Amino acid sequence: MEKIIEESKQGESLVLENKPENTKKLFIESYGCAMNFSDSEIVASILSGNGYNTTQVLEEADLVLVNTCSIRDKAEQTVRKRLEKYNAVKRINPKMKVGVLGCMAERLKTQFLEEEKIVDLVVGPDAYKDLPNLLQEVEEGRNAINVILSKDETYGDISPVRLMSNGITALVSITRGCDNMCTFCVVPFTRGRERSREPQSIMKEIQDLWDKGFKEITLLGQNVDSYLWYGGGLKKDFVAATEMQKATAVDFDQLLEMVAVGFPKMRIRFSTSNPQDMHESVLHVIAKHNNICKHIHLPVQSGSNRILKEMNRLHTREEYMTLIDKIRAIIPNGSISQDMIAGFPTETEEDHKDTLSLMEYVKYNFGYMYSYSERPGTLAGRKMEDDVTDETKARRLQEIVDLQQKHAWSRSEEFIGQTVEVLVEKVSKKSTEEFSGRNSQSITVVFPKENYKIGDFVNVKITSCTSGTLKGEATGLSEMN
Repeated sequence: MEKIIEESKQGESLVLENKPENTKKLFIESYGCAMNFSDSEIVASILSGNGYNTTQVLEEADLVLVNTCSIRDKAEQTVRKRLEKYNAVKRINPKMKVGVLGCMAERLKTQFLEEEKIVDLVVGPDAYKDLPNLLQEVEEGRNAINVILSKDETYGDISPVRLMSNGITALVSITRGCDNMCTFCVVPFTRGRERSREPQSIMKEIQDLWDKGFKEITLLGQNVDSYLWYGGGLKKDFVAATEMQKATAVDFDQLLEMVAVGFPKMRIRFSTSNPQDMHESVLHVIAKHNNICKHIHLPVQSGSNRILKEMNRLHTREEYMTLIDKIRAIIPNGSISQDMIAGFPTETEEDHKDTLSLMEYVKYNFGYMYSYSERPGTLAGRKMEDDVTDETKARRLQEIVDLQQKHAWSRSEEFIGQTVEVLVEKVSKKSTEEFSGRNSQSITVVFPKENYKIGDFVNVKITSCTSGTLKGEATGLSEMN
């Protein structure tokens, strides 16, 4: 499961700088994971070159697109409600066209287009370059669909138009798809097999961001640790690569080193990692470079070996704990966050206790916790009975959340008295007199504005905290400026 963009940004509509020659208006909303938000930037770039300016006024749009998520049932229900709203507006403005992008598009194509007739256009995650052709089909009165999954599409040649919310942080996609067939997850079916993006196109995109004043990037993929470039193609086909391809292949630790050395004043994050694919070499690269953030998001999903096997997670509890020990030894000042699922099919109280005991072992800084919801098309959806009651799921999830809250408090308190480097991202929500940003460990820090500005790297001495936020006083600009 991939890191979800914070709740306040779900459904955010994208706004671009208008081109005077563009005459049509696009309204585009995004839901779900960081990958979806990144994909919306690619779509906006493609359509900006095809006559569309963005609008935040739904009623005046010629084209409405929603980039969708299928990870959880709640996300699908939210999108369905939005589609009802679009169609209500469409009755007033019949020229408006409505399209679904992303993971739900692949999964529910027939339902949306033919059975319910609630959209004109269905476009899967690998078919965005086909949007101009599909829109032509729609203009000529036909429904249009392309959900074909690609073996090589990485959008490496598209320069994404950024969500210019702060001009400071940006997402840079490095892989697409996933080969890990976790039984609860729809990603391999909706986004296809794993393939990596050419390193030079990644470096070129980061250079462009640096030139525009961005200060931090997140290297993004369903599973960044298994990044492998050997000239193009699927990761699974690497076994058939030539000796030359194998000798010149670039894996994730090499890419990370390349970016860190190439952009020493750019802060680097990455997400999401997978325990079975994270190699010790990556940890040493993180430890070596000050501009690589000391935070690892390491989804585990369960602390029970039996449930991990049912989930087809290719690691055991013990292997995960050994990896945690390595992270603590190599990056002693690092933070670790988790994904956790409560109430997976057949989960017993003993399994649940194993999850709580694993959490006690790791003491995560923060996490993303969910109760299991059956996703149609997954192996769990097809072969396993969703036999844990909603009440039991809710109780177990609450126990996981409560324990995480306790650990988050104690992890936050460890920072009191320390001086941390903070990249100023925005004005604090609670006070216009304070700035808000994150430290290297991805913990939010707030401090009085004084004479600093958004985009500065500021050293802040931490004086107090809550479970999720550190508070302090600035002591000066850091060497990263």
